[in-house]
Amino acid sequence: MTNPLLQDWTTPFGIAPFDQVSDDDFAPALEEALAAHLAEIAAIADTPDAPTFANTVEALEAAGTGLDKVLGVFFTVAGADSNPAREDLQRAFSPKLAAHFSEISGNKALFARVNAVWESRDALTLSAEQARVLMLTHRGFVRAGAALEGAAEVRMKEIKARLAVLGTSFTQNLLADERAWFMELAEDDLDGLPDFVVAAARAAGEEKGADGPVVTLSRSLIVPFLQFSPRRDLREKAFRAWEARGANGGETDNRAIAAETLALREERAKLLGYATFADYKLETEMAKTPDAVRRLLMDVWKPAKAQAEVDAAVLTEMMHADGINEALAPWDWRYYAEKRRAAEHDLDEAALKPYFQLDRMIEASFACAHRLFGLEFAPLDVPLYHPDCRAWNVTRDGKHVAVFIGDYFARGSKRSGAWCSAMRAQAKFPQVQSPVVINVCNFAKSDPALLSYDDARTLFHEFGHALHQMLSDVTYESVSGTSVARDFVELPSQLYEHWLEVPEVLAEFATHAETGEAMPKEMLDKVLGAATFDMGFQTVEYVASALVDLSFHDGAAPADPMARQVEVLSEIGMPEAIRMRHATPQFAHVFAGDGYSSGYYSYMWSEVMDADAFEAFEEAGGAFDPERARALEEHILSTGGSQDAAELYVAFRGRLPGVEALLKGRGLAA
Repeated sequence: MTNPLLQDWTTPFGIAPFDQVSDDDFAPALEEALAAHLAEIAAIADTPDAPTFANTVEALEAAGTGLDKVLGVFFTVAGADSNPAREDLQRAFSPKLAAHFSEISGNKALFARVNAVWESRDALTLSAEQARVLMLTHRGFVRAGAALEGAAEVRMKEIKARLAVLGTSFTQNLLADERAWFMELAEDDLDGLPDFVVAAARAAGEEKGADGPVVTLSRSLIVPFLQFSPRRDLREKAFRAWEARGANGGETDNRAIAAETLALREERAKLLGYATFADYKLETEMAKTPDAVRRLLMDVWKPAKAQAEVDAAVLTEMMHADGINEALAPWDWRYYAEKRRAAEHDLDEAALKPYFQLDRMIEASFACAHRLFGLEFAPLDVPLYHPDCRAWNVTRDGKHVAVFIGDYFARGSKRSGAWCSAMRAQAKFPQVQSPVVINVCNFAKSDPALLSYDDARTLFHEFGHALHQMLSDVTYESVSGTSVARDFVELPSQLYEHWLEVPEVLAEFATHAETGEAMPKEMLDKVLGAATFDMGFQTVEYVASALVDLSFHDGAAPADPMARQVEVLSEIGMPEAIRMRHATPQFAHVFAGDGYSSGYYSYMWSEVMDADAFEAFEEAGGAFDPERARALEEHILSTGGSQDAAELYVAFRGRLPGVEALLKGRGLAA
């Protein structure tokens, strides 16, 4: 029987034929695709023709399309709709893929050809994008260890293979802990909870096969429970379970994995001649050095901590007024912050939430993209990997631009968090291909589906990433879309969040789920007025995580990462009632793979730019200024990684930004 993963797809716009693919197809398809890719690599490396940009660098760009198809489908379903078979496959695939790409980067004949093209670059007639691709290709080989010899080369391959296994294990352990724990609620435990939390708890109970409502460790359920439950004992129980993910002992404990990962990363960096893993990792980013990252984080940490301490004193007084004469605890903060928000801003989350319908917020994100960039979105009826998914054909001036897929609801088979990925990236070489882009979120499922304001921001954030993919207009896939420096990749996503706060957008799309009426102006003003509420807490929990991540990699790898975490938090004076946003055993950004290792700071680095970039719109004709929108697409969204990130930002804004706009936007300016 033919394997659908290895066929040409005749589906609309070449979308993966999810309805034809079974889990049994993945392993044989991967084996065949790996072999085909190695054959393509051998043909490039072993050709007797003298190395040229076309027969070496462009040939590498063209190789591996079959492998990309298989992996695009597999990693989509493994992350968003996993099952035991897919988890087994992921564990088996990780070392195979690591070994495969190590074999390519370690191919001496291939590297010799790439190096020859690099050495002759001044004599070549290359476009700016081609010169950039050549530089990135050569640098990628060197950083992967292509120049290593003998024992060092062998050891590098071993390290990469082991890190792939550890990253997969970390992710699966975290998912297992999140899936396994839930707290059953009696009917009187629901007292004080808004209807939307009760509905989400009942839906979660049905999914878990419980006799009644439950609280799970899904952020979309546990956070509102911590916000609204008057039962301090239940809040503490739920929070402690949330905090313990990945650190419960037994087979799913991630602490030893974190320690081994850090040690291997340090060894890897030193094999390549770097003092620390942070030096290695940051070399390719806008920040360049650990010191630059630390300066940014500490510039933000000081005012954020000061604000958080002022807020903690207010919340403690509120708790004491309730007759609880104890220190403010982490399971108290969200509850009393919500009460304070309701009192000071007269904002009731339960009254607010019906105005943030999922479908209306999707419409809002599309409408902003239409006004800014002329994009149109038409529903697309195609088989997808889960019934909750939906797809749209994205066009401009009647021409197809991309396929956009949205997968919005939390479920036990989906890893936590929210993300954007391209199943197929935009490119013009070796043939023109339009992108297929997916946003995956974890919103509570209800009818109608209602979002918190933070959920709505998440939706806009991930759609900003999607626009970066969909509006990409480059020749080579290796520099397409979000293939940019890690501390630049969050700029489009965080910038797009600002359009949710534009009053006219909320006035049009924040309509009540039952009455259909627009949000009253008084409520709208309160929403916008409360935009920086509790920002001390939010900034402290984030920056603490970023500083711990940096400390793990900027120096000798700690034998006990948990002890090092405690040490860093003590050094910076972490407030007692606030925890890191991601404690080490659940810090998937850093330990599920190398993506954000030494790079969790990048959200803040990007926020410095996004605050400054939105000011550019406000200084011009407003949020939908057409000239600024054209400049944003021309210099940032369409260019991918085809130019240096700092140069792209300067082309858009005329200068690099300072931290002032960020502090102002977060309400932390002095």
